[in-house]
Amino acid sequence: MSRTALRICPLCEATCGLTLTVEGSRVTGARGDREDVFSKGFLCPKGAAFPAVDGDPDRLGGPLVRRDGELREATWQEAFDAVAAGLRPVVERHGPHAVGVVLGNPNVHTVAGALYPPVLLAGLGTRSLFTASTLDQMPKHVSSGLLFGDANAIPVPDLDRTDHLLLIGANPLESNGSLCTAPDFPGRLKALRARGGTLTVIDPRRTRTARLADRHVTIRPGADALLLAAMAHVLFDEDLVRLGELAPHVQGLDELRAALRDFTPEGVAAACDVDADTVRALARELAAAPTAAVYGRIGSCTVPHGTLASWLVDVLNILTGNLDRPGGALFPQAATDRTPRPAGPGRGFALGRWHSRVSRHPEAKGELPLSALAEEIDTATEEGEPIRALIAVAANPVLSAPDGDRLDKALDSLEFMVSVDPYLNETSRHAHVVLPPPPPSQAPHHDFAFNTLAVRHQVRYNRPAVPLAPGRMAETEIMARLVLAVTGLHGADPAAVDDTVVAQTLGRAVQDPHSPVHGRDPKELAAALTGEDGPERRLDLMLRLGPYGDGFGARPDGLTLARLLEHPHGIDLGPLRPRLPQPLRTVSGKVELLPEPIAADLPRLRQALTASPAALVLVGRRHLRSNNSWLHNVPALTGGSNRCTLHVHPDDAARLGVRDGQPVRVRGAGGEVTAPAEVTEDVRPGVVSLPHGWGHDRPGTRLGHASTDPGVNVNQLLDGSLLDPLSGNAVLNGFPVEVVPVAEKVGALSSTKP
Repeated sequence: MSRTALRICPLCEATCGLTLTVEGSRVTGARGDREDVFSKGFLCPKGAAFPAVDGDPDRLGGPLVRRDGELREATWQEAFDAVAAGLRPVVERHGPHAVGVVLGNPNVHTVAGALYPPVLLAGLGTRSLFTASTLDQMPKHVSSGLLFGDANAIPVPDLDRTDHLLLIGANPLESNGSLCTAPDFPGRLKALRARGGTLTVIDPRRTRTARLADRHVTIRPGADALLLAAMAHVLFDEDLVRLGELAPHVQGLDELRAALRDFTPEGVAAACDVDADTVRALARELAAAPTAAVYGRIGSCTVPHGTLASWLVDVLNILTGNLDRPGGALFPQAATDRTPRPAGPGRGFALGRWHSRVSRHPEAKGELPLSALAEEIDTATEEGEPIRALIAVAANPVLSAPDGDRLDKALDSLEFMVSVDPYLNETSRHAHVVLPPPPPSQAPHHDFAFNTLAVRHQVRYNRPAVPLAPGRMAETEIMARLVLAVTGLHGADPAAVDDTVVAQTLGRAVQDPHSPVHGRDPKELAAALTGEDGPERRLDLMLRLGPYGDGFGARPDGLTLARLLEHPHGIDLGPLRPRLPQPLRTVSGKVELLPEPIAADLPRLRQALTASPAALVLVGRRHLRSNNSWLHNVPALTGGSNRCTLHVHPDDAARLGVRDGQPVRVRGAGGEVTAPAEVTEDVRPGVVSLPHGWGHDRPGTRLGHASTDPGVNVNQLLDGSLLDPLSGNAVLNGFPVEVVPVAEKVGALSSTKP
């Protein structure tokens, strides 16, 4: 007998509502939830494939423990006994920094991934933290931290009300949006144009998004910061700066004008391969629009000047008066955000509070570059202990980080490794213990992270659509038991982890004069929490103390978990609203337009004005049916045009002697790969493109479908040395390569070192 259940899709940042068809304990269908307050029935191919993702037969059914060199099935008790026995001695012998933690992108798509890693890191006390952010968005966190004093204060474009949207390095028709949570991003862009608005796309590829644009500028990869700096120069030079209501909240305008003096349209034209008239037109159109927003994403982050580009995105929004106003770029406020504090000076944002041991990379937001993980394991120095043990949670850095071959070898040298992962993939195959979470249908869902980036305020929560299968352990319990195992409390009740967090959070709240529960009894408040388990009680706590919460009775009509459960399709909390100066946490209490680390990095950008461009550079690309390396084991999401081919412009193909469909060898500083060429005008001359997340040809995995068509690992072309120095973000786009046709027939695609 079939039934339906609601579920927010966990497969990308759009967070669309799904209506699942469930037969027994199996999800057999998925369609868009038309009553969802946010997505209103929109569904992409990933969401439609939810049943196949959920029911993938290669998902691990229980834990694995390495015995006699082989991973073998084990009980949960045996698995956590092994974790405690493997990790605690490393901490006791070598200290907490000898244990590395790697957090992958899927963590932000789960309740467990949001609630427990901070507790794990606090209990472990390690500074050896690496996440997917330094392969993606860290430049935006750093620029926001320096501008606004809070690395998580990221303005998002007000898509539904803007008159002019400028996208740089973003392809939301394929990605569904990133650092901008917006179901039906394509529909929103079409609605912009239908109401008479303008869409400008700056991208070296003619993406699906670029095809929709009024203006497409095919910039040279990696030159984003130069172009944006020149646009800001034009605003100053032509007296187009209009701060408007931002003026009282901004400092450093004159200093910024002086700092950008050298970046004229004529000066950047050659480096960007964009003529000066076009640069001026872009700036003038932005300034003239009634409302406008500039939005940059992964293409402008994963380049040598990613932090400067991210900073300049917001600088342009500020100079045109479009920051923090409807139709511009605004700061979202999620239902589980901390209780809003009064405006005023804060502690600011600091970079480089510690450094990586080998290459001395500065930390950013408490993280070290994931590109440096291999050397932190395999290289001895006098600066502390190497990483000797690793905890990887939903992470596959062998494919997602540069030079996977070196990392592959480094992982094999660890004393101990534990992986929380549903698959035996290219990274988890190295683990001594693998702890697999259940399929998403058997887990609750609330978007803690993505609601802080959403283009409309709303709140939604789903309990599991399917009961936990026999032999399975909830991911929240897995993570709680992992916390206990690494902190010397193995064997304690996992509920104690949640109880401790609740007690600590309420203890701070009752002492905070700005909290709605100031002065109250924390035990009484804890007793008032509802929920079926510890994670739900923590969600109830966050909702009640949040900006829309009931404050434990202080605001009777406010949010609670009980009220949210009464609204299975979610609660709409209204459009984004101006919030300045409240979100600012800078030392000055203002937007600091020219922070010292930014000013110190501008000479490096000036050097790029006269640098000789490489003859051929590589950029990545996204596909609507893919999400990094996650979904390549699902047949419905890997066929058709979702192929690991090298896009080559016809002019380059003729110059290199490359035919369409012919195997070509691509060489970079870290190695080489062989892939079929796809000759297309969708890339500009001098640029080739290869998608990210492929290379499923390593032995010892259990990815039956992915291994039949493995593709190649584009990150093997990198040796890990190319980083944006401010953020530690890997340079994954715009790096030089050589392409050579392979005359002989190649039986299989390959990734090799030179």
